[in-house]
Formats: sequence, structure tokens, C-alpha cells
Amino acid sequence: MIKNIGLLFTLFALLFNSCATAQMGYSTKSKKAIKLFEQGREAPQKNVDLRTGRPDFETGIDYLQKALKKDENFLEAHQMIGEFYRLSGKSKEAVHHYKRALEIRPSANLNGQLYLDIGELQMRNNEFQDAIKYFDYILNSNDRRISDQMIHAAEYLRTSAEFSLEARKNPLNIQPINIGKGINTQYPEYFPTITVDGKTLLFTREIPNNDGSPRGQEDFFVSHLTEGNVWAKAYPMPPNINTEQNEGAPTISADGRTLIFVACADETGRNYGPNREGKGSCDLFVTERIGDRWTNPVNLPGNVNTFTWESQPSLSADGKTLYFIRRVGQQRIQRSDIYVSEKQADGTWGKAVPLPNNINTERMESSVMIHPDGQTLYFASNGHIGLGGTDIYMSRKDPLGNWGDPVNLGYPINTESNENSLLVGPDGEIAFFASDRAGGEGSLDIYYFEMPEELRPVKTTYFEGLVYDAITKKPLKGKFELIDLSSGKEVIASEADPITGEFLVALPTKKEYALNVSFPGYSFFSKNFNMIESDEAVRMDVPLVPITDEQPILLANVFFDLGKSTLRKESYVELNKLESFLKENNSIKIEIGGHTDTRGDNRANQKLSEDRAKAVYDFIVNKGVEAERLSYKGYGEENPMNTDEEIAKLTTEEAKEKAHQENRRTEYRIVK
Repeated sequence: MIKNIGLLFTLFALLFNSCATAQMGYSTKSKKAIKLFEQGREAPQKNVDLRTGRPDFETGIDYLQKALKKDENFLEAHQMIGEFYRLSGKSKEAVHHYKRALEIRPSANLNGQLYLDIGELQMRNNEFQDAIKYFDYILNSNDRRISDQMIHAAEYLRTSAEFSLEARKNPLNIQPINIGKGINTQYPEYFPTITVDGKTLLFTREIPNNDGSPRGQEDFFVSHLTEGNVWAKAYPMPPNINTEQNEGAPTISADGRTLIFVACADETGRNYGPNREGKGSCDLFVTERIGDRWTNPVNLPGNVNTFTWESQPSLSADGKTLYFIRRVGQQRIQRSDIYVSEKQADGTWGKAVPLPNNINTERMESSVMIHPDGQTLYFASNGHIGLGGTDIYMSRKDPLGNWGDPVNLGYPINTESNENSLLVGPDGEIAFFASDRAGGEGSLDIYYFEMPEELRPVKTTYFEGLVYDAITKKPLKGKFELIDLSSGKEVIASEADPITGEFLVALPTKKEYALNVSFPGYSFFSKNFNMIESDEAVRMDVPLVPITDEQPILLANVFFDLGKSTLRKESYVELNKLESFLKENNSIKIEIGGHTDTRGDNRANQKLSEDRAKAVYDFIVNKGVEAERLSYKGYGEENPMNTDEEIAKLTTEEAKEKAHQENRRTEYRIVK
């Protein structure tokens, strides 16, 4: 919603108009009232708080109240005090004085302006029927002095007032819960971001400044979820991340090893903090965690940062797409839009482009969050139909990549106040937000609630483990590729930690995936994840076999129809990977082996295994790999991974069938 859509007069314009009124004569004859009015008019700019830049409206209001005691029908005093109350956030008081101004002189409506002002303020006061009445005064008027812009604003606000009435009649059944003392303190906490396993929460906390100024300093803090599902006491990020200047609006990668955040220049416009260089105003910076240490942040490489203001980043789970907010427009009519940038092959970020006009408006988009499912966007805006102030919306991406029209999340997620920074957990069931509601630890606290079913994204779980040398057990910086088998498109690309070998990657449900893990000098590892019916997290260690070793390597994503040797198209992703592996390691030779389970005729199984091994051989040779570097062999049922005796001991038919499937496999091994 628009905070000031109906308030076209800034404070300075109002003061100027009042001066013009003084020259023509005030509506009162009381000299004492006029003197108090003029003192009140000048007070805010005479007593500006140098630390915050906020005018002293309180003193101005005090003078104007005294003026009204001298003459309660002093029109200009009612207009001025109404404006001061509005600028102080006291909308009920503002409405009272605006209405009194209309009672004294209906022509003081200023061509519909006061009607619009009263209507918008009444929306903040939850007086929606009264707001609609004042918007209708504009829409039903035949006065030619009412501009098209005024009519458009009244139509927009009236629609929002009707929406607000309906939303409050049908509230969502949510119960916000304070996240706890491990995270929330007497200081403001806000802008949470979470890893894909839901176990590490990083957020912004405003702590007192050393100079004693009322506005604190923003730093990052981290909390981990304990086994008892309680968030542990948060600790600050290291001093190369948290500086004496503000760090804010973080986004953390799915694996918790990349942090992108906002840092702004000081009053000089040049200093971004120790060892940091910026391009102008607020920029995005990035730091990486290697082992247990965070690198010194650097200005985000590429074409995201400009001389203007960039903020509120949100990194996709695959690490390839970055959404953020950029200030746009001329100085007098600035707004902010959501932009998106894609990561390039060299690791830099490409030229950012704005999201389409059904998302971005002519007003302010102020935060954005892309869910780990990669297709659900949550963002804040005051330019779409809403309940008041800034509301939070959701948009879904269709199969063609187009963003759908935004959906307001409704009441009480949205209220007449400003809502911002909603975080929806990877499972889509829990959402987090900051609020200063009563009963908290103090100021803004972080709360969570169960997300209504209709507003949930696609559930996303995760795959975690350790990559290591199968012989020496040394951790390896394995590279991950998670591919959607139905489309052949890469969904996730990531790397294990170079020191610990640990990895954590997002795993959206409702799809079947091929996983490949590779590292120079090693045979690649493959695995198949069928997440169409399962939504459980997967924990697995990944042993990589050196290419000097002759042990067989499973091709987990090579598929055949039952009893046949024709390759299914889902196998092409894996076989293309094998082709690339052989071309990158052009001195090695491999044997392709086919295996069956022990069920059925032994001779038929032997023939089927040979035919399947040959099908893989033919595919690779047809891709251009020299035939003399490959051989194939059918092993039939000779070398089962699970013996009949082991299978017989399994307690369910499902477990037994899975064991038989593991015996039906295709492998390769390096031969010398």
C-alpha cells in the first residue's frame, strides 16, 4: 500500500503554502493564535535532531495545540497540526484535525486532497468503511479540478480498502510464536535467513553504537537448532564480517558456505568499512566459508552493483540466481524494484534485469525471497492491492518461466502496518518474520508460524554428507551436479568444502534426480534420487575412487525397461557424463559390465546382461570415444551385491525388491 499516495504536499510545500496564506490573511483574528501558529510552523525545522535528521514535530504540535485553544476554528492550525500528527505516525489525531478543517471550510478540500488523505489515514486506523466513504466523495464528484491522478489514486485505495475489509472477515488461522531467547533480545532482531537443512539461522541484530546515538549498529548473528528443536544462543559473525559500520539484509546459500549481504558507505559516501570498496551508496558484498573461517568480504563481482542503491539480496538454492532490490527513478520520484542476475561461467554475476511489471510497480518493492524450490517468490511491496502500508505477496513461476500475478498473503500476515522480510523455511511449512508486537523480548523480535497450505511453496529437503578418497579417506572438494531426469536440466551445482569435504545441497521434492559427484583424478560417483513420493532428507557419504584403482564404479542412472536391453532416455545424462569423463582422461580404458538379479533363467540373465553392457558400449562409441578404449562383458547373476540368503532375511517385500534392483545394475571399471 502507498504510505503517501494521497499526501502530495511535503512538509516544506505545506509550510510554503501557509506562508502564502499568511500574506492573504489567516482565518482567525486572534493575534496570539497567529503568533503561536507561526512558532509551531517553524519549530520542526528549528530543532532537527542532528543524530537522526528528524524534525521536532512534537514542539510544533505543542505550539499548534495552544493556538487552537485560542481559536478552535483556526483552519490553518488544524491543517498544519494534522500534517504534523501524520508525519509523527499518529493517524487518528491527524484524521480528527483534517475533518475539523473540512467542517470549518468545506472548500479547504484542496481539490479532493483532504478526502484522499483522510481515507488513507482511516485505512491505517482500520476504519475501512469511513475510508471508502471519503474515496467515494472523489469518485462521485463532477468537479473538474479533481485531477485524473487523484481519481486513479482514489480508485486504487478504495479497492485496497474493500480488500482489507474482506481479508479481515476471513483471517488466516496462524499463531505466531516467539522464536526464543537464544535469538531474541532487548535489541531489534530482523532479516532472518536459513540454510536448506533448517538448522542454521543467520539474522541481523541492531546493537548500541559506541557514540551513544539512538540508532544502533547492525551486525550479523548466527544460531543453530539443537536436538531439542530449540535455537541455541546466537553468536556474532567474526570481526572481518561485522564491522563498526552497518551490515544488513543477509542471504545465505543452501549449504551455509556463501553469504551475500549489504554494506553502505558512511556519510562521506566513500568509506564502506575496513578493506571494502564500493561503487556507490549501498552495495552487495560476498564472503565464503572455507572450513571454519570466513574470507574477507569483497564487492560482489560482476554487474550487480552500481552507483545507486542495491539491497535485500536473496540467493537461489542452486547458487546461480540472485534476486535483490535496486533503487530506480529520478531523485524526486524514486522507487525501488526487484532485479535478478544470473551467475556466469567465470563466477561473476551478469547484468541485472528487472522482474516484469506484474511484479514491479511504480512504487516501492522493498524485500524479496526466492524459496529453495526455485519457483516461489515472496516479496514486499506498497504498490499492489493490500491491507495498508507495505504488504507481503507471493508469485509462482510457471513451467515456461513466467512469474504469475502476485497473491497477497492476507490477514494477519499482513496488517495496516508495514510488513517486510518474510522467510519461508525449506520445508514450506514454517515461516519466520520480524515483529514488534506485545509480549516479545523487546523491540523487533523474530517469530515463526505454520504457513497455511495454500501459501506454501514446493517442499524442499536436502542431501548432505562427506566426499572423500575411497582409499586414503582424505576429504575432497567434490563437484556436485543434480539433474532433473525428466528434462535433463541441471538443477543444482555445488562443491564440497575444500578442507572438510562436507556438503549440503537442496533437494526439491516431486522429481526424480540423477546425481553426479566428480573430482580430478577420480572416477565420478553417481546416485539416483526418486523424490516423487519421498520427502525425507538424505544423508550419505560419497567415496571417490582414484582412476588408478580397478574396483567397479556403479552407473546408478542407467535405466532399461524390464527384461529389455534398450536404453531409456533418462540414461543419457549419465552416459554423457561417462563420455566426458573418458575424453577428459584420454589415457584410460574401461570395461563396461552388466549384471542381473538371480531370479529367472540363468542363460537368459547372462544374455540380457551382455546385451545391456553392449548397449552402453555402443552409445559411448557412437559419441566419438575410440572403440579400442572400451570393452564390455555380461556377468549375469554371478556377482550380486545382495545374496539370496541376505535377501531372504529381509522382513518386507518392498525391501526384498529393492535388494533385487540393486543386483540389476550397470558398472564400469578401469582396466590396465
